[in-house]
Amino acid sequence: MHQSGKPVSFWAAVSLGIGAMIGAGIFALLGEAGAISGSAVYLSFIIGGVIALFSGYSLGKLGARYPSSGGIVEYLAQSWGTGMFTGSMSIMLYLAALVSLSLIAKTFGSYASTLLQGEAPSPLWRHIFSTGIIVLFALINLKGAKDVAFWEKLTVAVKFLVLSGFAVAGVIYARPELLSPEHYPPTPDIFFSLAITFFAYEGFRVITNAAEDMPSPEKTLPRAMVTAILLVMLLYIAVSLAVYGNLPAQKVIAAKDYALAEAALPVFGHIGFTIVSIAALISTASSINANLYAVTNVTYQLAKDGELPSEFGNPIGNSHEGLVISSLLVIVLSLLFDLSEIAAIGSISILFVHAVTHIGHLRLTGETGASRLLVVLAALLSLVAMGLALYYVSQSSDRVVILLASFAGIAILTEFTLQILTQREIVPRTPHRDIQKYHG
Repeated sequence: MHQSGKPVSFWAAVSLGIGAMIGAGIFALLGEAGAISGSAVYLSFIIGGVIALFSGYSLGKLGARYPSSGGIVEYLAQSWGTGMFTGSMSIMLYLAALVSLSLIAKTFGSYASTLLQGEAPSPLWRHIFSTGIIVLFALINLKGAKDVAFWEKLTVAVKFLVLSGFAVAGVIYARPELLSPEHYPPTPDIFFSLAITFFAYEGFRVITNAAEDMPSPEKTLPRAMVTAILLVMLLYIAVSLAVYGNLPAQKVIAAKDYALAEAALPVFGHIGFTIVSIAALISTASSINANLYAVTNVTYQLAKDGELPSEFGNPIGNSHEGLVISSLLVIVLSLLFDLSEIAAIGSISILFVHAVTHIGHLRLTGETGASRLLVVLAALLSLVAMGLALYYVSQSSDRVVILLASFAGIAILTEFTLQILTQREIVPRTPHRDIQKYHG
């Protein structure tokens, strides 16, 4: 990975994680999640946050011991070795990251076109805006990690301030009767909505991809991971209460793509609608910035390990060609899937890869110093959440299940092609190989 003078400090890392998390999830999927769990969405965000915290603990310990721009890709290789299984999991992670980015791009396009054209914008303008924002931040990322960190700190400060102000005012003016438990759906539906709400947290993993750009990853990475998740969790809970405390669940569900802006109307009027819409644009742009940075590091590591074509690792500007290739793929995917499908595919795929990573971590706790109990809980919670989400989508959409199976098939086929058809030599990796020890 290109080194940039170790520019990613603790707060820059926190900003990177917050920027990746607070994006399409909270702005575009509040209505989708509400269609499952109604005004009890905040409970689903609490559950999703707890799962993210356990995962963050496990990944933070791995990242502190094995600082690498590849993040989870490196941890899979350290725990499972190099081969078909690790390669397939790594490529599946990459595909899931592309799907997630496509949702964020679609959300930006939806808010931008709605803000300019009203509640019935032209689909063409949605595509133009979603494509344009990917191109813009691909160019910014080509300038290197220093610019990524700068933009993250700036955009995160703006959107966190706006969302916090909205959440506080929304909770103050909330109508308690709208949040009454008598309006809650059956309890299983709250857990099923994890298929949507966990997606709002999955961006925390991008902090691991910045480890090589941190001065002291053994200290910075775990603290930044937990701090970012806790701050986002508190904000999501407050925003959920503000939205469903000011609008009946049916109106939130009807607004869907711009639910957060719609919820600002009863509190702030049309000015609030505009301000929140602008905040949505800033938030989704910030999330694209952070996720493009992370996915470029992942493709570099995969190309270096021979699990993606070597072209992904070729330098271009202050980045790698993987950034350009990934950006083009994101643009294509944003034209193919709708929001709920993307959220379900992204959540289930990420939860599965997380679970595999945590299970592998159990083989390395002697190296990382992590609590085996907490790592076991991280794996179990990820598997349970994945199972609930998979059960729900299988009942409501055969298409999502088919797409998930296709993603797994593409990952395995890609790895098979690179390992077998190109006769690529697999170099075994041990827990001590090519790892720099950091002392603090």
